[in-house]
Amino acid sequence: MTKNAHGIVPVMLTPLTPDNCIDWEGLEQLVEWYIQSGADALFAVCQSSEMQKLSLDERIALSKKVVSLARGRLPVIASGHISESPEDQRTELMAMADTGIDALVLVTNRLDIVHSGTEAFRCGLKAVLSCVPNDLALGLYECPAPYRRLLTDEEFKICRDTGRFVTLKDVSCDLETVKRRVALSADSGFAVVNANAAIAAAAMREGSKGFAGVFTNIHPDLYAWLYRHATEDSVLRRELEIFLALAAMAEPMGYPGLAKVYHTRLGTFSSAHSRVTDYDIAERHWAVMSLLDHIHAGAERFRQKIAERA
Repeated sequence: MTKNAHGIVPVMLTPLTPDNCIDWEGLEQLVEWYIQSGADALFAVCQSSEMQKLSLDERIALSKKVVSLARGRLPVIASGHISESPEDQRTELMAMADTGIDALVLVTNRLDIVHSGTEAFRCGLKAVLSCVPNDLALGLYECPAPYRRLLTDEEFKICRDTGRFVTLKDVSCDLETVKRRVALSADSGFAVVNANAAIAAAAMREGSKGFAGVFTNIHPDLYAWLYRHATEDSVLRRELEIFLALAAMAEPMGYPGLAKVYHTRLGTFSSAHSRVTDYDIAERHWAVMSLLDHIHAGAERFRQKIAERA
């Protein structure tokens, strides 16, 4: 499997209209924004996409549309792996596999529903591998919902040794774990992509092949610059590393609604409606709008500094 599913991989939002339908025009503009902002691949139909709140038909349509909008300019990967029963998982994964994506991403907690351990994981993986197309590249995602199911080293090696897996969205949030997994991956083509902003640059220096955290929905271009310059000994790199880590601390303040509000400000799409963030973030998270102002202003300053170096 040689599909590139690493680098800066935005975990895509799903724009929704005020009446709770997918905003297809907004989605088109969002895809263009990601591409123009330096994305290397797109992760459609993931937790940031509110996949747990989308019907199977919506997940399928969303995946197909993102593939169509990308027009081969960069790889598209997708999950939508949310069901509990093996039969329902088979149905959703087979349907997603048929949407034209470059890699199908399996959610680790769906391969071991009740967190029983490695044997349960092995059985769940075997069942999935028996039904998805043999020529389709696969990914893994330690999705935090409904619970965070981290891979053991043994499970990582099981997946690596199938030769099917091209990417892991690592949600360990632990630099030592990232380093260990990078070493286990070796030259297998199984890319470890960290998703935690606090360790983003350090993980890149240790071999994480990019970044796939939620703030790829706010300033993916800055993560793209950091990825190319992660080992650079410069004031700009050190200051950007700190800014990105601190900016991402806003995530608990109503994400993904927070990111949707940000995009309405940018004009990417017009509605911040979210099925997950079903409350007024300004009312619950005091001064969050001012915080977004500061994050945007900080990002613009770093863009100016980067442009001045070019």
